[in-house]
Amino acid sequence: MFKEKSHNVLLFYSMVTVTSAVLQYLYPALHLYSLIIIVLATFFVLYVTKLYRSIESDQHQVKALFDHATESIILTDEKGKIILLNPAAFRLFQYDRDELPGQSIDVLIPQRFHYSHVKDREGFYQHPGNRTMGQNRDLFARKKDGAEFPVEVSLGYYRQQNKLFVIAFIVDITQRKHSETELLNRQQQLEKITEDVRRLNTDLEAKVEQRTRILREALQELEKSQEELNAALSKEKELNEIKSRFVSMASHEFRTPLSTILSSAHLLSRYTTTEDQDKRDKHIKRSKDAVKHLNVLLEDFLSVGKLEEGKIKPEPAPFALRDLLEEVTEEMQSLAKKDQRIHCGCADDLVLISDRRLVKNILVNLLSNAVKFSEEGDTIHLQAEPRPGGGFILSVLDKGIGISAEDQQNLFSSFFRGANVINIEGTGLGLHIVRRYVDLLQGTISLESTLGEGTRVIVELPETIS
Repeated sequence: MFKEKSHNVLLFYSMVTVTSAVLQYLYPALHLYSLIIIVLATFFVLYVTKLYRSIESDQHQVKALFDHATESIILTDEKGKIILLNPAAFRLFQYDRDELPGQSIDVLIPQRFHYSHVKDREGFYQHPGNRTMGQNRDLFARKKDGAEFPVEVSLGYYRQQNKLFVIAFIVDITQRKHSETELLNRQQQLEKITEDVRRLNTDLEAKVEQRTRILREALQELEKSQEELNAALSKEKELNEIKSRFVSMASHEFRTPLSTILSSAHLLSRYTTTEDQDKRDKHIKRSKDAVKHLNVLLEDFLSVGKLEEGKIKPEPAPFALRDLLEEVTEEMQSLAKKDQRIHCGCADDLVLISDRRLVKNILVNLLSNAVKFSEEGDTIHLQAEPRPGGGFILSVLDKGIGISAEDQQNLFSSFFRGANVINIEGTGLGLHIVRRYVDLLQGTISLESTLGEGTRVIVELPETIS
């Protein structure tokens, strides 16, 4: 088409040249003008001829590329009809040159893929683009004899005179698939060998682990026996030490109230008249106080014994904290020193699920210490409040003699007494028992004290125990 147009242009400018030559003789005045036209026309003809030869050379190169390409190239129209094929495509599909042009591209697709291929093709025509087909799936083509083979397809398109044309580049990947299959088989064989080796290593490791475990268990049993022996020796030593301390403590603590009772009983026998009633009441009170002191001592010793034997178990049940605090306050107020006041602070709606008896014993012990180590006329504070994050805080605050920093480290040990309470009666078991009770209730106990200024004991208990 381009060649024909070039020929017409040459013919037109040849006529112009001839006409200009004729005008040269007809109109001598226009001789120079005609000469210029002839020169320009000559240059234009030479340029068009060169352009035509360049285009013709490009066409030859494109045709050579199309004819000698190793990939199969198929050109179809917008209805899927084959327009043009290169020789590689004829060789690949084993058709003669005049057999495929004009047929549908579906003739090259295996029958089982026709339905999906029609849908894919229509989708491509609606949204054409240059892309590779068959990503994440295998594509197959069919030869003239019906044989199928795997292919790789790339699509391109162009428009001419408002018509869509699709170019398909098709590569036979049979050899690649064969190599991939063989590689996969070898990989599977290698994985099987690796698995066998891993299994053997696992078996060997299991046997080594089993023997190591047996040896470890034997060593653990030996260490356990050693620890049990050391614990037994330590326990025996501790028991002997506790026994000695108990004997010493008991002999000292029991001697004083017994001596008081004995002396009071002896003096009572002397006061026989009515006028001596005040003296008799005085000695009777001294005897009662001594008996109470003996009772406290025995209760402490019995509590320690039950705790050591594991006979005390918490029995949780819900109860109102305020009722318990008021009950304990009332009982301990009767035992307070002259003008001592126990102030109770607790909200009405606080409910604790714990062992009421053990909580009461804890508070009684703490208030007893506060009363004992505070002066006459002092105020002792008993407080209960919710703990951030759940649970409750019980605290007892006094302005008594306080505890030194050195003594605070051993304060919860059995039979321990501070250096500044030697002249005050006691067994050194009270805080030890409280600590054991708090542990049973799954709580914590801490102490803040300054020598000569007072003490605050803080018990934190969970809202419920498991």
